[in-house]
Amino acid sequence: MTAAEKYINSIKGKKVAFVGMGVANTPCAEFLAKNGIEVYACDKRDKDYIGAEVCARLEALGVKFSLGEEYLDILPDMDIVFRSHGILPFQNKWIGECINRGQIVTSEMEVFFEYCPAKLFAVTGSNGKTTTTTLISKMLEKSGKRVFLGGNIGKALMPELESITADDIAVVELSSFQLLTMGNLVKKPDVAVVTNIESTHLDHHISLDEYVDAKRNILIYQDSSARTVLNADCDYSIGGRVYHDMRYDVRGVLSEFSIKHSVDRGAYMDERGDIYYADENGKTLVMNKSDIVIPGSHNIENYCTAISAVWGYCSVEDIKSVARTFNGVEHRIEFVREFKGVRYYNDSIATSPSRVISGLKAFGTKIIVIMGGSDKGNDMNEMVPYILKYVKLLVLNGATANKIFDSIVNNPDYKQSGLKIIKTDTMQNALYLAKDKAIEGDIVSLCPACPAFDQFKTFEYRGREFKRLVNDFED
Repeated sequence: MTAAEKYINSIKGKKVAFVGMGVANTPCAEFLAKNGIEVYACDKRDKDYIGAEVCARLEALGVKFSLGEEYLDILPDMDIVFRSHGILPFQNKWIGECINRGQIVTSEMEVFFEYCPAKLFAVTGSNGKTTTTTLISKMLEKSGKRVFLGGNIGKALMPELESITADDIAVVELSSFQLLTMGNLVKKPDVAVVTNIESTHLDHHISLDEYVDAKRNILIYQDSSARTVLNADCDYSIGGRVYHDMRYDVRGVLSEFSIKHSVDRGAYMDERGDIYYADENGKTLVMNKSDIVIPGSHNIENYCTAISAVWGYCSVEDIKSVARTFNGVEHRIEFVREFKGVRYYNDSIATSPSRVISGLKAFGTKIIVIMGGSDKGNDMNEMVPYILKYVKLLVLNGATANKIFDSIVNNPDYKQSGLKIIKTDTMQNALYLAKDKAIEGDIVSLCPACPAFDQFKTFEYRGREFKRLVNDFED
C-alpha cells in the first residue's frame, strides 16, 4: 500500500473536521473527501472569504460546511479534528475540550511526518526559513533527486502521500505554530535545521519559552543517525533559557554555519568572501559570495545553512549552479520592475525588525521604504538605527504607522539623520506617494516590519497587490 492508503485505511468510517480552511487544510480536506472520508469544513469566515470556487469544489466531493459564529458546534460529533497551523492548542479551549472527549486533534504536518516514507529535511527558525528551504530543495533537485517541497512555505504535503516514495526527499518548512504539537513523532527529520532564534510572535505564544520549546521539537527527537544544522553565530538561548543552548539537545551529528568565522563541521565564509565546507577531512572550497545572485549578507548566511544541510547529497557544482541562477523567493527582496529609472522591490515577508534590517542592508545605499501594517508586539527600536542609516524617505501606513513613527523620532540621532517621513492610511497610497517622490536612480522597497492583517489576508496578498500596482504604472 502507498502511504496514503495506509492512512486512509486507518481512518475509514471516521468523521473528520478541518478547523480553519486555509492553504493547508483546504487541499487536505479535498484529499480525504476524494478518498471516501466523511469530511466537515469549519471556519468562522464565510464562503466568499474562503473562495466560492474552492467551496464549490469541496461540496462536489461531499464536504459539509459549518461556517460563521457557531462554526465549532459540530465538533462534539467528530472523531478526528485537524487544526489549521495558525491555531495554537494552548490558547483555544475547544481543543482541550476535544481531547477530553477522547477525540484526536492533529494537523496536516503531524500526519505527513508520521506516514511519509521519504527522507525528511526539516527547516525552522525565526528568519530565513523559506529561502533556506527553497535552496535546499533546488540543490537536491539539481543533484537529480525527486523532491517534495511544502509545509509552512505554502503547500500542503499530506495529499502527496499518494505518490511519494522511499526514494524521494521531502523538504519541509516548519513554523513554531506547527512544531508546537509535533513532539515524539514516529518519523523524525533526517536533517533538522534551525536557522536562528529571536524574540517574535509574542502576539500568539504565551511566552518566549513556549516559542523556543516549539522550535526545539524539530531536533530533540532525532536519533544518532540524524544531522542537525545550527547557526554558529546564534546562541539559541532566548526566552529565559540563558544557559540552555540548543546544541545540548543534538542527538546526532552537529553541523554549523557561520558568515563570521570558521567552524569545525559545516559551511562558513572567510574574510575574502570564499565559502568553505569543513569536516574531519579538511575544508573544501564551495564558491565565493560573488557567485550568489540574490542580494544581502543574510542570503549568504542562507546559502551556508543550505550547504551544511545538503553536504554529501549534492556536488559542489550542483550547489554553485543554484547560486548562480536562483533569483530569490517571492516577497523576499523580490525585484518587481524598473519604472522611469526607479527600481521597485517587494519585501513583504519582512514582518519583523530583524528582517527589515537585513532588507535595508542588502542594497548598500539609502533607499525609499514603505513600512507599516498590523502589530504583533515587536519592539521597533532595534531597527531604528538602520532606518536612519539606510533610508532617505520612509512612507508609513497602516495600524502601526504611529508606533514606528514614535520609535524613530524619539531616537536621539533622528534630527541629524536627514530622514524624511510621510504618514498615510493604506499601502496603496503609500506606494503612490513613494512613486511621486522617487527620482531616477532611486530604489523603492516594500519593507513593512509588520504583518499584513490590518489590510490584507496575509503578507503574500500584500506583496502581490504591491506588484500588481507597480506593474500597472503607466507613463
